[in-house]
Amino acid sequence: MHHVHGVEPNATIGEIKSMFHKSHPQWYPTRQSIRLDAKGKSLKDEDVLQHLPVGTTATFYFRDLGAQISWVTVFLTEYMGPLVLYLMFYFRVPFIYAAKYDFTTSKHWVVHLACMCHSFHFVKRLLETLFVHRFSHGTMPLRNIFKNCTYYWGFAAWMAYYINHPLYTPPIYGEQQIRLALVLFLFCQIGNFSIHIALRNLRPPGSKTRKIPYPTKNPFTWIFLLVSCPNYTYELGAWLGFTLMTQCLPVAFFTLVGFIQMTVWAKGKHRSYLKEFRDYPPLRSPILPFIL
Repeated sequence: MHHVHGVEPNATIGEIKSMFHKSHPQWYPTRQSIRLDAKGKSLKDEDVLQHLPVGTTATFYFRDLGAQISWVTVFLTEYMGPLVLYLMFYFRVPFIYAAKYDFTTSKHWVVHLACMCHSFHFVKRLLETLFVHRFSHGTMPLRNIFKNCTYYWGFAAWMAYYINHPLYTPPIYGEQQIRLALVLFLFCQIGNFSIHIALRNLRPPGSKTRKIPYPTKNPFTWIFLLVSCPNYTYELGAWLGFTLMTQCLPVAFFTLVGFIQMTVWAKGKHRSYLKEFRDYPPLRSPILPFIL
């Protein structure tokens, strides 16, 4: 039982966390979860004491969320890994393939194109993390970073091993297949970026108000008419393009696993939109128009 005294009725949960932190330095605010009952949901930092169903002496349940790490750090670590790992396979650094292939380059132009596309994708993600995204939750549990890095780094290494392998063979339909794949890949990258910009503009800096995203003047955002999470739709399209370009089984598998995960996220987001907004456009599906 810990007591925090002298709390004003207009204090927010965030301020209470800070006061608690002063008396218990090991629990910094983002580590704390404060709830009204032991099994209930965590209260938001912006919740005000006097608006909560409590009397003059309030009993809150405190839970330690474990070590926290900022979202920006998480994403930079997640995306830096695949970028560097892939390039190690591309340049065929020693101990990956047979010694005679060390620092040799592939004779197939699609291998070089694939490296440019893969690098472009993760550089784009890094830049968006730094300059575009606004994170409503500042931090996440430290243990998540290990799980996420295993996923991203592991897949990047697996894909890169096969695409940059000395015995790799180009796609069956040759140049036409590669060109079509490149167009799909780039189209979806521009689309994905357009959605991220549209979502960023929806939330003014510093505010936590949530609004329904609508299409803007940018044609790449018109997919909002039919889909709740078009950033995932475009992401799926980009990886389908990359699969088509490399015609490589690990890439197809990565695309499938990513699609399943993004569908879970999109359905959750879609449900929360429907719950939050009475007038939510009825035509929209979570990730695939009219299907899913």
